[in-house]
Amino acid sequence: QIRRHDVQLFHSKLRQEGLAPATCNLYLRTLKTAFSRAIQWEIMEGPNPAVGVRQYREEQVENYLDEHQLKRLLAVLKTDNNRVVCDIILYLLATAARRNEALQARWEHIDAEHRVWRIPASNSKSGKVRAVPLNDAALDILSRQNTRDKYEHVFVNKRTGKPYTTFQKVWERLRSKAGLEHVRCHDLRHTAASYMCQAGISLYTIQGVLGHSSPVVTQRYAHLSTKTLQDASDKVADAISNAMKKSA
Repeated sequence: QIRRHDVQLFHSKLRQEGLAPATCNLYLRTLKTAFSRAIQWEIMEGPNPAVGVRQYREEQVENYLDEHQLKRLLAVLKTDNNRVVCDIILYLLATAARRNEALQARWEHIDAEHRVWRIPASNSKSGKVRAVPLNDAALDILSRQNTRDKYEHVFVNKRTGKPYTTFQKVWERLRSKAGLEHVRCHDLRHTAASYMCQAGISLYTIQGVLGHSSPVVTQRYAHLSTKTLQDASDKVADAISNAMKKSA
């Protein structure tokens, strides 16, 4: 009995109640998925009433830690007593992984010899297996964990003996200690991507490291490569200048 008009009214009412556009859209996407499953399982007949309802435009908020902010955060992570959570945060910075991917990391997926961390499809947002390169910083973090051959997961809460499912409260304390109250945990991923981009790494390669399913998502970092593009352009200018001097 639910029609598209009903879904539209529901979506609009959420916004009128003061919910953020992203939250309203999340409700809509959840409804769309629920109806899709109901049709698939022949609980109801199509079409899906949530299809065609326009989502609200979302403003993407992305914070990138500059060199000074990163130093402040690293100073806190180096000295704080909660070593496991600090290592998780450092691992996120080193690998540009998503938080849940790191929390669900298992030793069976770590290949230190070949310097690769294979994230199974069940833990990947894209639903596909992806390989994350392990740099020296990531390998150093892994070597400090005393959970290998004792637990399946890499990062384990010593008090419970179980893998972490969240560390939001600890993160809020750490970022406050570093004077970075506005920084979200997901911004660590943006920061890692920004440093790769500014180092001249191609967006195609960054897409592979981050595990983005579409290059469109990675394009958000394109503006960060301005300096790299300028350097490339300057090399062309130098080549022209040198050629003109030789011909003179």
